[in-house]
Amino acid sequence: MVDCFVRLRLFVGLLVCLSATHVMAAEAAPARPNFVFIMADDLGYAGLSCYGQKKYSTPRIDQMAREGMRFTQVYAGCTVCASSRSVLMTGLHTGHTPVRGNTGGIALADSDVTVAEVLKGVGYRTACIGKWGLGEHGTSGIPNKQGFDRFFGYLHQIHAHFYYPKFLWDQDEKFVLEGNDGFSGQYTHDVIVDRSMQFLREQAEQDDPFFLYLPLTIPHYELLVPEDSLQEFRGKYPETPYTGRRKKVGFPDDYAAQSHPKAATAAMVTRMDRDVGRILDLLKELKLDENTLVFFTSDNGATGGPSDPDFFQACGPLRGYKRDLYEGGIRVPMIASWPGHIKAGSVNDHVWYFADVLPTLSELAKTDAPQKNDGLSVVPALLGEKAAGRAQAEHDYLYWEHPNNHERLLQAVRMGDWKAIRLDAGLPLELYDLQTDVGEKTNVAADHPSVVQQMEQIIKSAHEEPRPQIEPKPPAGRQYQ
Repeated sequence: MVDCFVRLRLFVGLLVCLSATHVMAAEAAPARPNFVFIMADDLGYAGLSCYGQKKYSTPRIDQMAREGMRFTQVYAGCTVCASSRSVLMTGLHTGHTPVRGNTGGIALADSDVTVAEVLKGVGYRTACIGKWGLGEHGTSGIPNKQGFDRFFGYLHQIHAHFYYPKFLWDQDEKFVLEGNDGFSGQYTHDVIVDRSMQFLREQAEQDDPFFLYLPLTIPHYELLVPEDSLQEFRGKYPETPYTGRRKKVGFPDDYAAQSHPKAATAAMVTRMDRDVGRILDLLKELKLDENTLVFFTSDNGATGGPSDPDFFQACGPLRGYKRDLYEGGIRVPMIASWPGHIKAGSVNDHVWYFADVLPTLSELAKTDAPQKNDGLSVVPALLGEKAAGRAQAEHDYLYWEHPNNHERLLQAVRMGDWKAIRLDAGLPLELYDLQTDVGEKTNVAADHPSVVQQMEQIIKSAHEEPRPQIEPKPPAGRQYQ
């Protein structure tokens, strides 16, 4: 009898211990994190001082890098705005993604699955605040039909080229910007940042996790920025006044003149840096920072023209700019910060690209990514292989294509350290060894025919014909004024 009683006490004690262990494990397991994905527009690989910029400084984003992880080999979805964003949203590379051109207004379909839809499906509150570019008003592609509870900003990418328009979109309705005349008034970057901070304050009062997609519009043309940012750089650089761009074939927007284009470029980037810092400060103030994974990146490389990327060495040692598939057009800064989870001050050379964002956020949100996607989760790279419980998977290859306004089809593949580029259909492949030639100066295709043959097969298999779409005529830019 005593023996039975002892055994019973031992059994109860064991249950208590097991229960306590289960509770402790549950408490130790991190909750689904919030996500803030901040994306600059046309910021080159070396557009930040933590990536080598010397002409101006970006102290707040540099601080984010010191407190988080800076990646050195991350690639945009494409070399231009719309298709890069399509890759980011759908997890499909440009041989598969729905929006591949950059004329503006081509819409995602109801059948397309975005990262916002995946997260919303498991209880996330979702917001896109900024530049969308994947569907105009009245189409299936607007953010509110693609998984976002909230949208505020620009729908059409050409609309987003202007910083003092008469309106933005709030959900599916026009939001009038009082006092704007096309050249002065309310600076839309400021309005967008304020709206994003308002969204964060609202989320601090909620229990559900959130996803804030913040595609900023600067430093994209046109080169207009408030005087309180411009004055710091007036007279600092040698300037050639920009007289503005009037309508020409392929470019329906007429950009405003700027007497200090280099100063305006630096002012735009540093204003953005200031505001990224404000967002990070707010997360900390609201006590959201320890459960929020924040990314900062750019949609593609720096653009040519009056912002003078050569003067700023905006792409560092990389060849090419926006609209090229050389490294300067597609390799972008990428910083990730999540206190207590991502090792502070770390630098990571893992090779990945925008298609990987969807499976990464899906894993962290404890849900499955769509079966049809071209990405690989980079959770082991972010959190460490021990925390992730597995080694980081590597891509067999990365693929890009760009129709360049139907003038020619650019294609590129990265396989290991090999990089192949085709400048138009029917032309021979160029081949570069990025390990020894990151500037893509020496074409070694003739020396490695077997590698070229492999690349040819990848290009052939990776490209699928795009689905038929009605491609709208680009609007005149100043129609938004």
